[in-house]
Amino acid sequence: MEATGEFTLNILVLHLILGLSRAMIIFMVAAGLSILLGVLRVANFAHGSFYMIGAYLALTVGLQFTPGDNAGFWIAVLSASLGVALLGMLIERGLLRFVYQKEIHLQLLLLFGVGMIISDLTKFTWGVEYRSLPGPSLLTGSLSIMGMRVPSYPLFLIIIGVLTMVGMWFLANKTKIGKISRAAAVDREMVEAAGINATMVFSIVFVIGGLLAGLGGALVVPLIAIGPGIGFAILIKAFIVVIVGGLGNIWGVFLASLIFGLVESYTLLILPAYVTAMPFGVALILLILRPTGLAKPIW
Repeated sequence: MEATGEFTLNILVLHLILGLSRAMIIFMVAAGLSILLGVLRVANFAHGSFYMIGAYLALTVGLQFTPGDNAGFWIAVLSASLGVALLGMLIERGLLRFVYQKEIHLQLLLLFGVGMIISDLTKFTWGVEYRSLPGPSLLTGSLSIMGMRVPSYPLFLIIIGVLTMVGMWFLANKTKIGKISRAAAVDREMVEAAGINATMVFSIVFVIGGLLAGLGGALVVPLIAIGPGIGFAILIKAFIVVIVGGLGNIWGVFLASLIFGLVESYTLLILPAYVTAMPFGVALILLILRPTGLAKPIW
């Protein structure tokens, strides 16, 4: 009986770590989506495609190195994140800035179309088969924590997710661009009247959103098989998390991501047949209890 108890505790802790690591990936994508909604008032339907491109770029760069190469992993993550950030800048400067003052349905149609184009180009470039890539050798295996073996890579993702949360808070509250972004979200005309180029601020915000999506896509490569459908799946989760957390509120998004990831992980353990539906059911209950979200807007 004692051995069974230890085994059960190990399983629960393992799913706790896996759930938190899933939550961090969702948070990185949702955080970028949240600042776009909070500052630009734009629902980026192409955001899932940014995540997918980040994953494929990391996969492509990673394949140029020996499997498990540590330096190759970081080069792949950095290349993918910056590549998606550049893509975001091109889309914002080349397309989106022309519809900021237009009806919202034009923005939605534009970004939906961009997402579809990126999806088709992805299939044309990388094909439709699912691919995978091992993680860096430094983060393979497991660590011993309080006598239990815990996988290293999910722990690494949790640390990266927390650092991303702290970085987003610092950006929003302690930097000039963050304060200007919050002001522009409330009154763009006032910001422009003060001599600040609000259009450039919007471009920077969109690039940051793309960077976060690309980072999430790059970091998920060692965890799952990469295929054309991963962009749409993460987009739905990110939108739900942003709504449940509170529109534009990074802390709320972080909390909602934790709830979503943990519910998904423990449902997989207890009721695997309902692993897709259960997180959305919990999200629905939370919205019924708190229709405005878990936290008030910050941006």
